[in-house]
Amino acid sequence: MANQDAGRSSGPSSSRALYAISVAAELAGTGQQNIRLYETKGLLTPSRTSGGTRQYSDDDIAVLLRIGELLEQGLNLAGVAKVLELEAANNKLHRALKKARSRPQA
Repeated sequence: MANQDAGRSSGPSSSRALYAISVAAELAGTGQQNIRLYETKGLLTPSRTSGGTRQYSDDDIAVLLRIGELLEQGLNLAGVAKVLELEAANNKLHRALKKARSRPQA
């Protein structure tokens, strides 16, 4: 549901899956069951090993932290999903605008 661009930093290592769910939960300050719920709701899509084990990247941790912030502000998971979706769309538009402004005028 939510695009993974929300709350992410750019860089080659930020999207590389590094962490098991227990480490991701600790880094994000949440429980493993919450992370599984966020995945079920489409808020997060971790990488998986060939055996099916979830692996989380720095980008995924950033999304988890953003989810936590939004929940603390009183949003429910549907609201969180919408905010993440809108933030991703906004980031995409900002990148397109920056690219358009950097092109030479004809």
